[in-house]
Amino acid sequence: FSMVKMVSHGKHITVIIQQLNKFNPENQSMEDFLNESAKMLQVHCFSSFYRLYKVLTLNVAEEKFVLDTLAGCIEYKSLLDVVVNAFFARDGRYCLASERNLYTVICYLATFQLEELGLQHFSRIVKSLDTVKMHKFLRFFFNALYLNTWIKDEWSRLYDSLYVKETWIDPLLRWQPKVQQLIEQLADKLSNRTTNIKMSTVTQPKEFNLTVPKPRAIPVPLPIPALEKSPPVPPSTYKPPKEKKQLEKIKTKNRQKAEDLLLRANTNQFRCAAVKPEKAEFELQNTQDSMKSKPAFQAQKVQSRVSNVSDPIARTLTNDNIPIKLNAAAILREGALYQRKMEQELQRIENLLRGAGDPSEFLEWQKQMRGKDLEEQLAEIEYRRLQGKLSHEEAVLAHQNVVQENKKKADLMREEKAELMHEYAERCLQEQKEMRELVEKVVEGHKNAKQAKLKLQKYKQQIVQEVCEENRELLRQALEEEEEKLKKKYELIQQIRAIESLPILKHKFVDLTETGGHGLICEMSIVELRERLALLREAQKAAEEEKRDQIIHDKQAKEQLLLDKLDQISIFRAELGRAAALKSV
Repeated sequence: FSMVKMVSHGKHITVIIQQLNKFNPENQSMEDFLNESAKMLQVHCFSSFYRLYKVLTLNVAEEKFVLDTLAGCIEYKSLLDVVVNAFFARDGRYCLASERNLYTVICYLATFQLEELGLQHFSRIVKSLDTVKMHKFLRFFFNALYLNTWIKDEWSRLYDSLYVKETWIDPLLRWQPKVQQLIEQLADKLSNRTTNIKMSTVTQPKEFNLTVPKPRAIPVPLPIPALEKSPPVPPSTYKPPKEKKQLEKIKTKNRQKAEDLLLRANTNQFRCAAVKPEKAEFELQNTQDSMKSKPAFQAQKVQSRVSNVSDPIARTLTNDNIPIKLNAAAILREGALYQRKMEQELQRIENLLRGAGDPSEFLEWQKQMRGKDLEEQLAEIEYRRLQGKLSHEEAVLAHQNVVQENKKKADLMREEKAELMHEYAERCLQEQKEMRELVEKVVEGHKNAKQAKLKLQKYKQQIVQEVCEENRELLRQALEEEEEKLKKKYELIQQIRAIESLPILKHKFVDLTETGGHGLICEMSIVELRERLALLREAQKAAEEEKRDQIIHDKQAKEQLLLDKLDQISIFRAELGRAAALKSV
């Protein structure tokens, strides 16, 4: 039963180490990692002991122990790394880096879970693991000198010194005598193991009795198989199909028809707009008769009345006592319309004064130029058609040239293939000769192997001695540096405590007329700051008053502009009504 229990303890630690190896804090949070680990443990975990594989099912208590240990190792990683890094730097220099999480788990159990587990359960867990590793690590960690000096100082950098001493250091020192007994048990186990080891006999190497190989005959080269003649290319490959010729004929006929239709449309494009003289006289007579039959237009005088309203946008123009309400946009739009008409009339009168005449000559010249452009387009189309035919013939000739070049290349490749086969046969013969020479060299090398092994063994022993001496010197220097650091820290702590013991002045007198004394160019006292803020408020009020006056002035100017536009519109309407009355008379 104890053997099975010990195996289960060792398997629990193995599962925890495997999960810690999978954890990556950069890509995964601790909560997600613990949830995935819980799901994995609920299904099953595989254990192997002495190469016998079986399924180990975890109950609720064991699963809770595994998850709590995982969470604690991740949460207190910085605290545990202090001890593990120091162990690898001092006693564990020859330990594997892959076993780092093993020492992290044991350090966590000894620091945080030793009170809960008890010494008996903790010793079972330790004995289920490798004895050499556990003896070395526990002897290092439960050293009273280390716990009271540098381990306590390093942990105090991360947490409060009083909390570290009461929560972790004192319990470890209290358990240290009992754990020392466990360390002695492990040492006795190691000493018994070393005495029972039997000395094995050293094997003496013997030379190989190799048979001399018989000379091999040169193999007869295989005949090169002749290639079968391929069927000739049919002549229809290089002849264009009949359908292509028929499509080209249809395409040329359609193109000619389209060009004729384009020419007719361009020459007869204004025929529909031409009016015969007889038809024009008839239409003029009909329009005069229709105008005589209709009653004459009675023009009425438009009276412009503007209501006396303070806002010009709300004023209205009346016609026959019917009010028409105009807003600012309508007034400005109608004023712009009358202004544009007046400018067009002035431009027409100016053109007549300059001597503008009938545009028939310009239209005739325009017709001639369009005819010339059409002829040039037709010539360009014909040129492109001929150029396409030439490019097609050039493509056919290029295809024929490519076929001839491919035939020449095929002949050259056949000749090169024959030369390569000849070179390959010669290379095979050369390789066989080299292999014979290599076998002879290997036989000679076996004879000199003993001397080379002895030289290599002496060289390795010399290197090991040099490395051991260097390591001792480095360890001595590291201890001296550590002692100097501890002395400096102790002196610094004494200085800080002396500074803290001095009395502190709690009352501080503030002078509002003095600056902060930070050495900046823009420094000012609180009194100067208040004066500048008062000046800024006055300047802001003056700017607001000025802006308010400008807004009132702009509003009055806009009202005056709308009044001027209304007067201008009334004048134009009166003139238009007078002109219509004169035309009717």
